[in-house]
Amino acid sequence: MLTPRKLGTQGLTVSALGLGCMGMSQSYGTQEERDERESIATIHRALELGVTFFDTAEVYGPYTNEELLGRALRGKREQAIIATKFGFALDKDGAISGLNSRPEHIRTAVEGSLRRLGTDHIDLLYQHRVDRSVPIEETVGAMAALVAEGKVRYLGLSEAGEQTIRRAHAVHPIAALQSEYSLWERNLEPRILPLLRELGIGLVPFAPLGRGFLAGHVKRAEEYPESDFRRNDPRYQGANFDANLRAASAVSKLAADKSVAAGQIALAWLLHKGDDIAPIPGTKRRRYLEENVAAAAIQLSTEDMHKLDTALQADQVAGQRYSEKQMATVDR
Repeated sequence: MLTPRKLGTQGLTVSALGLGCMGMSQSYGTQEERDERESIATIHRALELGVTFFDTAEVYGPYTNEELLGRALRGKREQAIIATKFGFALDKDGAISGLNSRPEHIRTAVEGSLRRLGTDHIDLLYQHRVDRSVPIEETVGAMAALVAEGKVRYLGLSEAGEQTIRRAHAVHPIAALQSEYSLWERNLEPRILPLLRELGIGLVPFAPLGRGFLAGHVKRAEEYPESDFRRNDPRYQGANFDANLRAASAVSKLAADKSVAAGQIALAWLLHKGDDIAPIPGTKRRRYLEENVAAAAIQLSTEDMHKLDTALQADQVAGQRYSEKQMATVDR
């Protein structure tokens, strides 16, 4: 069973590892490869293994991922901590048309999420991306009103920068920041991680397996279908792909030495980075879920951590983590 962790100092307790549900509905693989019965079985198996923390968003699908999680947790809601997100503007066809964190939109978005999830409260509500057209004080004020009404328990931000975090936290305590962080992506270490610890905010790393590179499950960009996120990921393309395979080999080597999977080493590294960190590796298959959860039992020595820290420094990973258009939505 997973040991619970306090996510920040606001009182939110989650399992040491959560489950990212996005891939059950989009981004990885094709629609034909998705199996709702296996996805629901994976969520149920997660509960059996002590995973209590489930991550979704209105934009995943869009909408269908929240509906899936809601169906899976029917009759089991009290066992789960549900995190979801608002913040993208969606047109009538469900395509992203921009950002929207206007207070009136937040209320509409949250009411929709509650309905799709089949619950009367959201445990952790994130702003999915910072909307620079709306002062963060107004956004967090609207989120705080939902806390006062009992519709939301804790507040979070996703991919927010230092000044945004400070300003948001001054309006209402922020429990968690969700952002990409892994052996593969270290951009939080110089300024964001120290700030989170100063303010008592937990960290929820997404893509903790480097979108597959750290687990060794990768192909070149052009080998993925058009619907797969990785086809347009700069780190999967051309010479970047070759350089990144070489960089990730340090993880595979240590994993071989310990007779465990490479992805387990990547997750264990994150878990050793602090008790205020709760990664959310995504999967839609029980066998990968079980492998991920087992990573919590792996012990890494100070020497192991040093080897990994030095082998995969930021300048050794080739390519941006997003396309230029997607990077523009990151608040730093």
